[in-house]
Amino acid sequence: MQKLVLLGDEAIAQAAIDAGISGIYAYPGTPSTEITEYVQHSKEAKQKGIRSSWSANEKTAMESALGMSYAGKRSMVCMKHVGLNVAADPFVNSAITGANGGMIVVAADDPSMHSSQNEQDSRFFGKFAMIPVLEPVNQQEAYDMVHYGFEISEKYKIPVMLRITTRLAHSRAGVSTKDKRQQNEVSLPKNLTQFVLLPAIARRQYKDLLKNQENFTKESETSGFNKFIDGKDRKLGIIASGLGFNYLMENYPDRVCPNPVLKISQYPLPFDMIKKIAEECEELLLLEEGAPLIEEMLKGFLGNNLKIKGRLDGTVPRDGELNPNIVAKALGMTDIHGKDVPAMVTPRPPSLCAGCPHIDSYLDLKAVLAEYTPGRVFADIGCYTLGALPPYNSVNSTVDMGASITMAKGASEAGLKPAVAVIGDSTFTHSGITGLLDCVNDKTPVTIFILDNATTGMTGGQKSSATGRIEDICKGVGVDPEHLHIINPMKRYHEENMKIIQKELSYEGVSVIIPRRECIQTIGKKNKDKSEAEAAK
Repeated sequence: MQKLVLLGDEAIAQAAIDAGISGIYAYPGTPSTEITEYVQHSKEAKQKGIRSSWSANEKTAMESALGMSYAGKRSMVCMKHVGLNVAADPFVNSAITGANGGMIVVAADDPSMHSSQNEQDSRFFGKFAMIPVLEPVNQQEAYDMVHYGFEISEKYKIPVMLRITTRLAHSRAGVSTKDKRQQNEVSLPKNLTQFVLLPAIARRQYKDLLKNQENFTKESETSGFNKFIDGKDRKLGIIASGLGFNYLMENYPDRVCPNPVLKISQYPLPFDMIKKIAEECEELLLLEEGAPLIEEMLKGFLGNNLKIKGRLDGTVPRDGELNPNIVAKALGMTDIHGKDVPAMVTPRPPSLCAGCPHIDSYLDLKAVLAEYTPGRVFADIGCYTLGALPPYNSVNSTVDMGASITMAKGASEAGLKPAVAVIGDSTFTHSGITGLLDCVNDKTPVTIFILDNATTGMTGGQKSSATGRIEDICKGVGVDPEHLHIINPMKRYHEENMKIIQKELSYEGVSVIIPRRECIQTIGKKNKDKSEAEAAK
């Protein structure tokens, strides 16, 4: 056993290594990225031959992890909450195929939208798929839950979701490790039709999934991750899930709450425990990080037998993260933790880095579009989304990964011409290729900018699946080589680039322009690594 100081993400990664995983699959997405990066940088993981390179997107990651599970080995797949939307098809179906080797799906949610488009709560996906969901309250529990998750995954032959949130993912704490476990041997499912979801097989296995719900609930009642803590003041009972439990306890220096508390860290909900606290208390307060999932379920489970307070009635804000102050106010305490931000401290919006190639790409595009009415640029998820902000003001949509091309297609077909899509190199191979294929098939007049900075910049400079392949992909999809251009986004090429853009905006078909210059941050990192390597000689 060791005692390590780890981020929540790192605790999950170390636990996966210790628990005997053979592969981890992911597409970078904050706040989940560091899980895979930790495995990639681990000497132990390299020695054990653990597969850890990045996948093209979350769907391919989920399917690859399921394939490794099929072969009997333990696998983990990691993604942020909106990435689970991309992986939803194999994720939901994996509950019916089941698992062979243990499989954990880590979904990292981002309440308060620190780096995301929405605040969706992945617990709903777990409930929808009807698989066990684990929600740790701290780094140690996150580490322990990985070991436990693999055990129940193999016990019940089912994938298990581990749901974390930003504050847990990106905060550090001491973690005690467990004994290391060897990787599984290759072992195919006893039932070789288990993963064949023909209707007749799927119907039978769906019935098995339904039968297992009782077992999953029994695990929730007995595993120890859900805990009833008695209290003398029974006027109010508190149900706190995940980090909500931590925020509750931070309001009591001795970590003793006078009210009965039910800590929820495992789903399906432990209804016997809920029934106990409901019968003993006059009203309930729900503290959960994210959406009011438990609160909504209890209103149906308990009916109008007692008052339930939480996000739905405004006792807790409906949006954003919880914190000790919010919990204190919900308990009727004085706001003892928070202080107003001094007036001279103002939020600083994010901006493109000095020297970023996207700056010159936007300046080129903006100069040409000046002769048209505004509102023609459909962007995507990446650093270049910052083109929506001053001084560029060049982006009119950002919805989800890959939506730039397809939204530009729809707008063009509605009569908005020229219509422009702006997508990054990594996002293009994540989910932009199919949209480009639609444009080619329909000969849609649209100009697509694939901003190639040779990395996945927004999440820290991970390797892009597109590097060295973009032109060949575009040609393979059917883009006319005469309307496929590579430009250098630098000030000295401004006039030359403008002429190319002007020409393609007037073209009645699909054109692709690839502004290519390496990310300034990855260049700096390469130079630093090179200097350190030379100094070490």
